[in-house]
Amino acid sequence: MRPGGVHPLLAGRFSPYTFDPSAGVDDRTLDLLLEAARWAPSAGNSQPWGFLPVRPGEPEYERVVPRLAASSARWAMDASLLIVTFTRRYSDSSETLYSEFADYDLGQAVAHLTIQAQAMGLSSHQFRAFDLEALTKELDPDPGWAIVSMIALGKSSDAPPAVRARRSTAELRSAPWSTPS
Repeated sequence: MRPGGVHPLLAGRFSPYTFDPSAGVDDRTLDLLLEAARWAPSAGNSQPWGFLPVRPGEPEYERVVPRLAASSARWAMDASLLIVTFTRRYSDSSETLYSEFADYDLGQAVAHLTIQAQAMGLSSHQFRAFDLEALTKELDPDPGWAIVSMIALGKSSDAPPAVRARRSTAELRSAPWSTPS
């Protein structure tokens, strides 16, 4: 059940475990997804994110898919698009040598991208079930860049769950920090 006042795109978002393998994500759709990510806020407008989109049949896809864990390969390989996410944590071209906000900023960009996907009738499933060391070796990111996660995107074959367990807003306000005694 959707809580009153929450935008339907947010309330309807879920991470499917099955995708329609016959559906595709064309270049125009991919450009719109990346455009949404481009407009995400970031510390000092640094935009420390990068994305490697790969689709079945493309050479880069064959570099990424063998690094998927068995648990994610079962469903992610049916997605129309896999996106490897990168963040630039270290910089050698400015006075800032390290960005403590880079992962947070990447998360903002991914959130924008996934909500844009939802608005376009696509579903997304973010995951980290892959061999990070092997994928990093295979893709050999530029110095300062690190692979963080992947996103599977496509047309979901799953029905949205009838009930979604979420912590209450009261729990979100509860103190995971020290309170004065």
